[in-house]
Amino acid sequence: MLSRYYFQFVILAVSLPVISSFSPVQTQPLGGRPMTFTPSLSAVKTASPEGSTSARLKRTTAFTDWAKANDIKYAGIEVSSGGNSGLGLYSTQSLTPNTLLIQVPSKLTLSVETPIDYNIVMEKELFASNPKSYRNAPWYAALSVQLNYYDKVNANNSKAGVSMTPWMDSLPRKFDTPIHWSESSLKELQYTPMMEAVALQQRVWRNQYDMFAAASKDFASRVSYDDFVWGCETARSRAFSGAYSGSAFNPIPYATVAVCVAAYLALGLGTIEQAANGAALVVCGTILRDFVLPKLLKVQKYVICPLIDMANHVGVGATGNVAFEYFSDGFSLSVLEPGVPDAGSEVFIQYGPRNNDQLLQYYGFVESENVHDVYILPPIRQWDIRALEVACGRMVGPGRLEKLDRAGLLGRESSIDSSSNTEAANDIGGVVLTRATGIDPAVIQALRALVSSDAEWEESGEAIGNFAVQVSPENERAAKLAIQRAIELELESKATTMEEDENLLKVFQAKSGGLEEEEVLAVKFRLEKKKLLKEAINNMR
Repeated sequence: MLSRYYFQFVILAVSLPVISSFSPVQTQPLGGRPMTFTPSLSAVKTASPEGSTSARLKRTTAFTDWAKANDIKYAGIEVSSGGNSGLGLYSTQSLTPNTLLIQVPSKLTLSVETPIDYNIVMEKELFASNPKSYRNAPWYAALSVQLNYYDKVNANNSKAGVSMTPWMDSLPRKFDTPIHWSESSLKELQYTPMMEAVALQQRVWRNQYDMFAAASKDFASRVSYDDFVWGCETARSRAFSGAYSGSAFNPIPYATVAVCVAAYLALGLGTIEQAANGAALVVCGTILRDFVLPKLLKVQKYVICPLIDMANHVGVGATGNVAFEYFSDGFSLSVLEPGVPDAGSEVFIQYGPRNNDQLLQYYGFVESENVHDVYILPPIRQWDIRALEVACGRMVGPGRLEKLDRAGLLGRESSIDSSSNTEAANDIGGVVLTRATGIDPAVIQALRALVSSDAEWEESGEAIGNFAVQVSPENERAAKLAIQRAIELELESKATTMEEDENLLKVFQAKSGGLEEEEVLAVKFRLEKKKLLKEAINNMR
């Protein structure tokens, strides 16, 4: 009897997969279709002759030869250039929906898991004295370490048994992102939140590099700060992310348990029910590892995938879809159902709701009429209350501002410490305006209370929460007039008008050369922000 249960225990112990809190897990649901990752922009604009599109295009021959030699499968697509968008993926033939364009083995990719990433090679080669400094680094900083390792330290990928040099050589070397702009160019954006975000980005990246350098002399001697920034920008602009960090389907545990169950029954060591219980435990353990634990632990995986990372972004009308292939242990690019690209046209991907702040800061371009764009107005405490009173025809009564302040609706007087968040452009609690949904509902609630009459204030019990819905047509009209005036004042505060910016862009387009890319980008960016303000003003009328 004891031997029977001992053998049963051995079957389960051998066949159960090892479950680790931070082990990679698959990114596909049980149904069999791959779960789509959210990709970042791939081919951002580059600067200088060294990093020019033409120079990179010449290097892609070696890269595509390398890709073919290392089992990256692709058909009906090629790397080419078009206009000012840098390199991209272009169809070489008419494509049909769901056509598989590219397949890349996982072993050729660079990846990082959060909140902790374990990478034996990086820890051994660069951070042997302090591996935790790498493990706990932000995902883009860890990917920067990997990129610089293969680019400057050792090009050999021991896991795949290949040199990474052709891929590294195909990457852009310089970027037109605001972190490289002069202070005068940043001021041309006419948008304080972006200037603050870039300043914060510079501080955070410098601090992260200094932490790496202090933790490892090997890292400091081999990777300069400029190299580190290059790696961070490459990671931020080319990585894909997914809610599950995935290991591919592994048939070995299932095959093992099948053999053990057969032997268990053939030797008469137990009943079929007992064998089924053991097999079920294996299946449940795999599901727990691959699907449940990552969700509970909020594991995120970031991947840079060769060749697929050449695909460019379009806000609306993407023609390509990137996914992790659970059963083939790789990543794929396929054609989406709508908007199938014709021969010679570019295959675009769509990588999520990115506003123009994010697009410019990390990818180096601005999207016209961006449906995801936002504008961060100053917090209500900085608004011209007297101008709002004149606009709406009501006076702000006693007690209103104090109640709003206690409710946290006036914003903060000063910025909080956000040294770990490079996108904290709204630390002061500014009013958020979006193209998709308009003004923040909490702001409308605050303005209803702010411009309420004494009777409305008393009837609400002097409670801000009672202004969450319309209290009267007169109050609603006054609140919207006040908000409209606040937005008008923001638009009027700009150094140039929309018309002047539009004319300036026409002048830029007429010039054949001699312009810095940041000059054009700054005008495009501020014009899009002014369009958003103008739309919001019209919507308040």
